[in-house]
Amino acid sequence: MNTTHRVALSVNVNKVALLRNARHLGIPSVVRAAQLCLQAGAQGITIHPRPDERHIRASDVPELQALMRAWPDREFNIEGNPFHNLMAHVRAVRPHQVTFVPDSEGQFTSDHGWSFPQDAERLKPLIAECRSLGVRVSLFMDPIPTQMAAARAVGADRVELYTEPYAAAFGTPDQAAQLQRYAEAAVAATQAGLGLNAGHDLNRDNLPAFVAAVTGLQEVSIGHAFMGDALELGYAATVQAYMACLEK
Repeated sequence: MNTTHRVALSVNVNKVALLRNARHLGIPSVVRAAQLCLQAGAQGITIHPRPDERHIRASDVPELQALMRAWPDREFNIEGNPFHNLMAHVRAVRPHQVTFVPDSEGQFTSDHGWSFPQDAERLKPLIAECRSLGVRVSLFMDPIPTQMAAARAVGADRVELYTEPYAAAFGTPDQAAQLQRYAEAAVAATQAGLGLNAGHDLNRDNLPAFVAAVTGLQEVSIGHAFMGDALELGYAATVQAYMACLEK
């Protein structure tokens, strides 16, 4: 059971940008949303600036970095495909963490992790560059225990376990089997010397069971469900609700 440390909540503000982009008024403000979440106690902010700027725009990145400088004890995580536009943002703002995600430019949402040894050689130099800039590297990975040592071998500091299969199985007879997959992947990651993050379709219902089962979890990144809840509860109450889930 995950009781050794507090799991950090990183709020993904992509969907705030998506709503803002529907008009040309600059509202709702992505920076203000991030600020309110930080004020409520969120430990980090995550963004995924895609090449088509469907939500986060290039101009949002330095604005959010400026905000994060006022919160030195919190973390800024930028995720995306390092073979698209991601590295330009990393070089420009040097976030605390970058999460490499193997999605295509037109992909609806992330739906799989990196594969080894297939992706090893092309990832190595980009991981090394990030680390030389002082940026921690997390790789988006499927919960496959045998892949964890390979992720460490290419230089990753952490992995982010892709949790949609668990979320889809939550409340079904397959839930326990899925949780076991993630628990085993977490053990393998820790044994390989990797830090452990998780994200994708986690919500207030399925998060407590996941946190309880996955030993060593350090951070969850939550966006879609978080923003859906925030429409009803407000940012501050939603942050507190998710932090309560992480502490159960």
